[in-house]
Amino acid sequence: MEQDPSSDEQIREILALNKIAVVGMSKNSSKAAHYVPKYLSENGYDITPVNPTTNEILGKKCYASVSDIDEEIDIVDIFRPSDQVLPVIQEAIKKKPKVIWLQEGIHNVEAEELAKKAGIKVIFNRCMLAEHQRLSR
Repeated sequence: MEQDPSSDEQIREILALNKIAVVGMSKNSSKAAHYVPKYLSENGYDITPVNPTTNEILGKKCYASVSDIDEEIDIVDIFRPSDQVLPVIQEAIKKKPKVIWLQEGIHNVEAEELAKKAGIKVIFNRCMLAEHQRLSR
């Protein structure tokens, strides 16, 4: 699967942003949708879980959808299958994040084009934890 063409410098600029809404965050500690945001939280990021099936993850209030979050969001980090990303991105655009980040293995050209047309940078098929570790050395 292809990956977005962002340079290391562009990824570093994105990783300098702090407020991240994590769509599809999991309570299951063995899933990437749990340990990736946990790692980000432990490394100084302000994580907001988005998962309609629970009220709290890692001691943080969990929201049913991105639009339910009151404060501004810099990055919407998405852990959903590629074929379920379009409605998530359509909703996320309304929050006007600077970046929509599709985790490793996630790529939806239609949804990504919508975000880009709205002026939002799109990262796809990359793991935020892996990129953070790789570029923080």
